[in-house]
Amino acid sequence: MASNKAVRDGEKIWKTNVDKVNAELVTLTYGTMVAQLCSDFNHKYGEVNKQLDKMGYNIGMRLVEDFFAKSGVQRCGNFRETAETISKIGFKMFLNITPTVSNWSADNKSFSLIFEENPLADFVELPNDGRAQDELWFSNIFCGILRGALEMVQMQVEAHYVSDVLRGNDITEMRITLLKYMEDEMPPDDE
Repeated sequence: MASNKAVRDGEKIWKTNVDKVNAELVTLTYGTMVAQLCSDFNHKYGEVNKQLDKMGYNIGMRLVEDFFAKSGVQRCGNFRETAETISKIGFKMFLNITPTVSNWSADNKSFSLIFEENPLADFVELPNDGRAQDELWFSNIFCGILRGALEMVQMQVEAHYVSDVLRGNDITEMRITLLKYMEDEMPPDDE
């Protein structure tokens, strides 16, 4: 899929095929959820990150069906096309943002998504406890969403943040690495 076509498709889907929710409501609700997780796990941010990833994974497994139903996108031919589709159609469709795809590895199995804007991070200040700036990945739910969604289309990936403006970095960058293409597996005793 050509990059420009993906941009046009993402914009068209956003305008015509997606029910919209107030962005501030989503932002505040998500922020409250992260704050509650921090409290529940006694500010053990590694555990909070794991929970956000797990929640995102479960969301991604279900969200992919909605993505295909509303976008009409067919299965991508390669991982580069998948990256463009995620950036220009997936994020546009659900969050009205378009992160930039960059930093491809030489083997085309790893890339970065650079977020110029992140609606989940609006109005957010990380706890000032001397640890959150180094340990909490506030938007880690996105990593889980991508893992879950891509697993549903037979791609096992690793997704993690490299930097985040909430931590004082210049950019927010997520790194996605293709670990393997999964085989379609039949359930036991099924033909």
